[in-house]
Amino acid sequence: MANDAKKVRFAPNGALYVAPAPGGGAGGTTVPTTLGDGTTPPTGYKAFGYTDEGGVTLTPSVETKPVAAWQSAVPILYNVTSAAFSVKASLLETNEVTTELFFGAEWVEVKDGQGAGTGVYRLDLASTPNLKEISLVVDWSQASIRYRCVIPRAMISDRGAIQLNRTESNRYELTMEALDFNGNLGYLLTNDDILTTAA
Repeated sequence: MANDAKKVRFAPNGALYVAPAPGGGAGGTTVPTTLGDGTTPPTGYKAFGYTDEGGVTLTPSVETKPVAAWQSAVPILYNVTSAAFSVKASLLETNEVTTELFFGAEWVEVKDGQGAGTGVYRLDLASTPNLKEISLVVDWSQASIRYRCVIPRAMISDRGAIQLNRTESNRYELTMEALDFNGNLGYLLTNDDILTTAA
């Protein structure tokens, strides 16, 4: 196959969305099975907002173990020992979605002595945090070519530090790892013409 510069892809536009992980019951999150329009959040999902210029990093990984045999100096096959898929991003917007996921708790309005709201909100940092399951959708596009990565179940595996200073905006760095969902980590959807159609 000849080289084709038209097949070089960029991701100048994109968005990262989150929802509670599907619970299997009625009224829970339904993961999207369509490509979407590239701008509208999937039903039941909320947008994280702006990410830093590094965008979103998707990392699929498979760890294997070689199987050796007496009759061969090289492995005769490799056995899968683990698989993973991670999504990493540094979020720029300070909003309800990003802060609750970053700190691992929900904002609650502080009440006065009569039980009325005060306009002040409190987020408790638990000494034993609950690990919340989430569902992720990553959309990206280049002109009319669109991609969507759907991770039905995930958990936050790592958080970066927030640097508070005068000249740089706050960044909420999150690494989210896919969990098993009916034998899959997730799936990709696209309208890209990268597949060869059989004659």
